[in-house]
Formats: sequence, structure tokens, C-alpha cells
Amino acid sequence: MIEDTKALEDLKRALKRLPGVGAKSAQRMAFHLLGRDRDAARNIAHALLHAVERIGHCQRCNNFSETETCAICRSARRDTGLLCVVESPADLVSLEQSGAFSGTYFVLMGRLSPLDGIGPDELGLPKLEALLDGGTVREVILATNATVEGEATAHYIGELARRRNLLATRIACGVPIGGELEYIDRGTLARAFSGRREA
Repeated sequence: MIEDTKALEDLKRALKRLPGVGAKSAQRMAFHLLGRDRDAARNIAHALLHAVERIGHCQRCNNFSETETCAICRSARRDTGLLCVVESPADLVSLEQSGAFSGTYFVLMGRLSPLDGIGPDELGLPKLEALLDGGTVREVILATNATVEGEATAHYIGELARRRNLLATRIACGVPIGGELEYIDRGTLARAFSGRREA
């Protein structure tokens, strides 16, 4: 058996911490960066260190930001009465790219998962509650994922909003545009039927 150097083992172990990267993928990346593209390895290391040092969280919405308040929260064109709650910055980016929403956001950086030790405090819900108590939000749009944990998180936050007499709505789930019914799974079809509206 070939023994890897400690530095190589450390690199592979670090790469395996990325989502979706297993032992083989980490090894392939490590060998590529060290064997063929050391300039790229230096650029990645520099960009990663720079990002870790410069990027924090927006004081209002909890999204990633290099400034105390992110550009979305600072924008005068956003409707601060509409607050969309998402699980991650990736979800926020997807909604922004759709161009369908012009309000503001709150990024949870996860979802409630008691088995994993993730409760309201870990998601920054006290910060969200302070935002809801601020008097500008009139509707909370729950855009968490349609997983068991995502649904539980949406329900919990919906209750927080209702206790403050705020409208809490859930994004619709169902048949995608261009989708054919015979290829849609049962859970998605059931959700589409229960969420139907007048045509």
C-alpha cells in the first residue's frame, strides 16, 4: 500500500469536507491541483482565505455580505413589507435570478433539525423575531424547501408571524412548467392538487 504524505492526506481530508465530495473525488482534485495546475491551487487558496476574512453576515437579513448591510437590504427599490424566508444564500440567489420577487429576505443558514442539534437559536430566529417586531413587515413568505425539516421550519416561522398578526404565506409547490403528469411523482401531484386555485 502506498503511503501518502501528511500534507497530501491533509489536503484530501480538507477537500472531502465539501458537499458531494467523497474520498475518490477529493483524491482526484488533489492530484490535479498538485500535478497539473499549481497556479490554480494557489488562486483557490488565496480566494478562499480572502473570502473567509472579508465575508460576514448582513446585520438585517443574515445573508453573506462584505458590508454590515447587504445591497438588497440597502436598496430603496425593495419592498420592505414583503419578507421572504429562505434556508440558504443559494436559495436567495435562485429567487433573485427568477426576477419574481422584489421584497427583502431573511436567510436561515439551515433548517430546524433537533436530531442534529439545530434549533431556533442556531437559525438566528431571535434576529428574525426582532425584524418582525420592527413594524415594517406585513407579509412573511415562507420559501423553505419541501422536505420534512423545511416544512417544520416553515410551520414554526408561520406561527411566529401569526402571533404578531402578520400574514404568513407559503410558496406553491407542484407540477413544473413543461412537466408531464405521467412523469411527476405522487407527492408532487398531491401537493399540486391540495394547492390548486381558481383558473
